[in-house]
Amino acid sequence: MSHTARRCVLAFLAGAVVVTIGALAVSPAAAHGFSSVAYVDVSSSAEGQVRTELQLEYDLLVVSAADSERDDPLFREGTAAFEDGDATSQATVLDDHAATVLAYVTERFGVAAGGEQCIPLQVGKITMSHQQGVPYAVLVLDYSCPAAGGGHVLTSHLFGDSEGFVTGTKTILSYEVDNRSGSAALDSGQPSFSTEQSTGERFWEFFRLGAEHLLSGIDHILFLLALIVGSRRFREVVLTATAFTIAHSVTFILAATGVISAPAMIVEPIIALSIAVVAAWHLWRIWRRGKAADTLDSSSGPLGLDRAGWLRLAVVFLFGLAHGLGFASALGIHEPWSWTLLWSLLVFNLGIEVVQLAIIAALFPLLALLRRRAPRIGLWATGALAVSVFVAGLIWFVQRVFGQ
Repeated sequence: MSHTARRCVLAFLAGAVVVTIGALAVSPAAAHGFSSVAYVDVSSSAEGQVRTELQLEYDLLVVSAADSERDDPLFREGTAAFEDGDATSQATVLDDHAATVLAYVTERFGVAAGGEQCIPLQVGKITMSHQQGVPYAVLVLDYSCPAAGGGHVLTSHLFGDSEGFVTGTKTILSYEVDNRSGSAALDSGQPSFSTEQSTGERFWEFFRLGAEHLLSGIDHILFLLALIVGSRRFREVVLTATAFTIAHSVTFILAATGVISAPAMIVEPIIALSIAVVAAWHLWRIWRRGKAADTLDSSSGPLGLDRAGWLRLAVVFLFGLAHGLGFASALGIHEPWSWTLLWSLLVFNLGIEVVQLAIIAALFPLLALLRRRAPRIGLWATGALAVSVFVAGLIWFVQRVFGQ
C-alpha cells in the first residue's frame, strides 16, 4: 500500500474514533451544544420610547440571575417551580424576585440612542411562554431614550460564556422601529445591532449564523458524514446532497415564516433517527454485498443511479424535511412575511450550504482515493465511521423519545 493510501487510512480511522468519543460524550438534549436562544421583539411604544419584549429560557434565567445577584431563595424556589412544571408558579417566583431578574437582564441587555444609554422600566408582570417545548419567561421593558433622531443600538450579553452555564448563546431580534423592520442575530462575536445597519451587514450576520449553526450542530454534521461514507460515486453524493438541500430548504423557509410548525418533541427524535438510518444503510450494504458494497448495480437508471441509489435518495429527501424544521428552530423569528425576511432566511440557508459543500469537498475525494488505492481498508474505515454514527444516532433517538 502506498504512503498516500496509508495516510488516508489513518485519517479515516482517526476520524471514526473522534466521532465516536465526541458524539457519545454529548447529551441528546444538547446535540447543538449546551446553548440557549433569547428572543427579543423591539417596537416603538411612544415618542422617544422603545419597547422590548424579551423571552428568556426560564431555568437558565433563574440560575444565572440567582448566581449573579447572590439570590439563593430565587434559585431554590425557581428550581422547585421548574421541576413542578407549573407555569403560574414559575411566573410567581420571578415576580417575587423581580428586582433580581431586572438587575441581571438590564446589566446585559441595553438600548442606546445618540450615543446615550436609554433608561429601562418594567411594564406589567413577568409571564410565561414556551419555545420548542421549553418554558420561557416573558419580560417587557420600555426604554426611555433622551436623544431624538437617528437610529437605536441594541446590545446583548445575555447568558454569556463566562457565566459557565451555557456557551454560544444567540439573541434573535425582531424589530419594527425607526421606520425599519426586520430581524438580526446577536452573539458574543457580534453583540450589538444598529437599526441603521446596512443590508450587506445584516445579510452577513445571517450567513455567519447559518454557517455556525451547521458547524455547532453535531447531529447535522453526523448526518452529512453518513451521506458521504454511504455514497459510492461522486455523482451519488452530489445528487444526495442536492436532495437533502432542496428538502430542508423548503421546510426551513416555511417554518421560519410561520406557514408550518412542528413540535421539537417530534422533530428532534426524527433527526436522530435519520442519522442512524442513513448510517445503517451503508452497514447493511457491507453485510449484504461485502467487497462489492461500494459498486453500483449493473442496471443503472436515470442520472446514473441504480435502484438502491434512488431509494436512498428518496429516504434522504424525506429526512431532509425534518432537518429543515430543526434549522428553523434556531432562528425563532416571528415577524410577518416580507421580502427582507425571505432574503435573510435564504442567506442563513446559504451559510448552511457553504459549510455543507466544504465538508463534502474535503472528505469525499479522500474517501474516493482510499477506496481506489486500498479497497479493503477503505471498506473497513468507512464501516467503522458508519458504526460510530449509527450508535450516536440510535442513542440520541432513544433518549429524545423518552425526553432525556
